Amino acid sequence: MPRYFLNFLKFLLFLGIGVVILYLLYRHQNAAFQAECALKGIPGEECSLIDKVVHDFGTVKISWLFLVLCAFIVSNISRAIRWNMLIKPLGYTPRLINSFFCIMIGYFANLGLPRLGEVLRAGTMAQYENIPVEKVMGTVVVDRVIDVISILLVTALAIALEYDTILAFAKQHVSVADKIALLQKMILWGIPVMLLGFGALWYFRKPLLATSVGQKITNLAQGFWQGIQTVRQLERPWLFVFHSFLIWFMYYSMTYLNFHAFPPTAHLSVVAALITFVFGGWGIVIPSPGGMGTYHFLAQTALAMYGISGDDGFSWANISFFTIQLGGNVAIGLASWMLLPVMNRNYNPKTLSHEHAGAN
Repeated sequence: MPRYFLNFLKFLLFLGIGVVILYLLYRHQNAAFQAECALKGIPGEECSLIDKVVHDFGTVKISWLFLVLCAFIVSNISRAIRWNMLIKPLGYTPRLINSFFCIMIGYFANLGLPRLGEVLRAGTMAQYENIPVEKVMGTVVVDRVIDVISILLVTALAIALEYDTILAFAKQHVSVADKIALLQKMILWGIPVMLLGFGALWYFRKPLLATSVGQKITNLAQGFWQGIQTVRQLERPWLFVFHSFLIWFMYYSMTYLNFHAFPPTAHLSVVAALITFVFGGWGIVIPSPGGMGTYHFLAQTALAMYGISGDDGFSWANISFFTIQLGGNVAIGLASWMLLPVMNRNYNPKTLSHEHAGAN
């Protein structure tokens, strides 16, 4: 099966998952909205959730959305600086504008096929900066691992600050016993299967690595490992930590600024923004295009903890989602794709130094 056709099928799968989740969420929320209208004596034909969402978009304060996009750009400039810090120990000094463009192209690609963006980001950087792609991919993995650590730390902070609120909400809406039973089943079946698979690979490792495919994998792994090791060779680790903090602070700020853009959420606190940011963040982690559907569901769930009605929560999630996806990932991503070759028309990247060439 041709690779492009397989990728197209994957795109349809993930897009379908996002659309289904969003549709189910809309259907559930629309039923609740219709019931609320009936209680108020409003005729059904005059009560449309779609009309309300469209109306709510019209009430948005554009100046706050502009600040959201500013925070989005600052976070990704900071990410580009941090990425260059990871690449520098390999002996290369990419231009900041190239790193920023590659990141934005990766975000744009993720809207089509989740996780494709990381591969495209590494490949584009390798092409324009003349760096072995496997080494760049190693630095991208480090970048993403740090993101995983960051979201876990932010999640822990959110739980610590609002433990009672989250627990009370969970007890009201979630059957804890059912969740524990499901987790036990996953562990019971998942761990033995994983151990069996790793055991088989380890037992047959020598004949597998002796094949031409195995040798290619070995060479890729060596370059990949060099990319990962760059985190131990940082010149200014505290600057690296600062940019890691700034990236996630800007992400959080985007949620808080979006609160002020929409009148029903403008009164919510900084802690409510943190909880909504964490819930929405995990919605984006789940593989659907840009978090479609999953982001809406989890962000709306978080807002419900602070008394925001389901229909207003649904509107806010759409406002936040489309501001970032259309104003940020699509607009800036497309611009990056067009500008990258133009900006590099006469650019000759610096080659690997003799010192680093001997070390690597």
